[in-house]
Amino acid sequence: MKRPLSRIPLTLTLVAAVAFGGLSQQPRTWQDPSPHITQFVTVDKNVRLEVLDWGGSGRPLVLLAGGGDTAHVFDDFAPKLTPSFHVYGITRRGFGESGFSREGYGADRLGDDVIAVLDALKPEKPVLVGHSLGGEEMSSVATRYPNRVAGLVYLEAGYPYAFNNGKGPTMKEFQDARKLAPRAPPPSESALASFAALQQACMRGLGFTYPEGELRQQFTTTSDGRVGKQRDFPGDGVMLEGMKKYADIPVSALVIFAIPHAQAKWVNDSTDPKVREAAKAYSAADLVLTTRQAKVFEDGVPTAHVVRLRGADHYVYLSNEADVLREMKSFLSTLR
Repeated sequence: MKRPLSRIPLTLTLVAAVAFGGLSQQPRTWQDPSPHITQFVTVDKNVRLEVLDWGGSGRPLVLLAGGGDTAHVFDDFAPKLTPSFHVYGITRRGFGESGFSREGYGADRLGDDVIAVLDALKPEKPVLVGHSLGGEEMSSVATRYPNRVAGLVYLEAGYPYAFNNGKGPTMKEFQDARKLAPRAPPPSESALASFAALQQACMRGLGFTYPEGELRQQFTTTSDGRVGKQRDFPGDGVMLEGMKKYADIPVSALVIFAIPHAQAKWVNDSTDPKVREAAKAYSAADLVLTTRQAKVFEDGVPTAHVVRLRGADHYVYLSNEADVLREMKSFLSTLR
């Protein structure tokens, strides 16, 4: 699978997990069980974005997916928030069912897309909650339109594309470290027997799993209900183009880092010494860089509350859902 480095966390973990698959049966006709309404909002010439609305009452929260993901990655997480908040999710341009235009793709263009959705939905002082690359969009919005949002929640999203004052590690350093990570084994045929089997394989290989709705966005479905090829999205090759240095975040922010990041279960279960050595080297390099980035964010942004969760995955809201919900609710209760 040829993916840019920004998509490696999902791609690697999925491939690794499905190597540990098993058979499972599921109905041939599938309906998304997540309780959301889908609409499309025009944000640019010939570009409409998929927007999910899970409903709920209270302050509006707008969830922004990580690089390569769609809003369906929050299908299981979002309903946990609806008792206290009205929850929306946006699939960025170039992914899933959202449209794409190559022209002007970049950090502030993606931020403008979020603003266009807010203009259409008209939520009152929403909080933006972004995972991974969603941090770039949040910083773009907060830097240019601080009065449009009440707060920000960075879920493993506070990396150099979201905050860079020249004192922390660079994005290239993170990308170079990622090259040290062990290569995941190919998927087994049994893991691809159904999307339920793929979910179970992710759980065994990672210790958590992805919503079926997101897996169905990432992979095609064969005529007999098996998991097909991984989809190629037009936004894949341009996600980090137009990256900017945001050095001032003038909005209250909760910033959650996984320090140290968890090792995937498939790595811990591996008996291959090369896999173990590569994982050890990558973990050591990643720990140094992530620790530095968290400290720089904490020192450089007076409005930020930085939380470090030990042993969490990059998909922190999936691997450590209870911790993330606790920290979010505590932070959100302090906002006006």
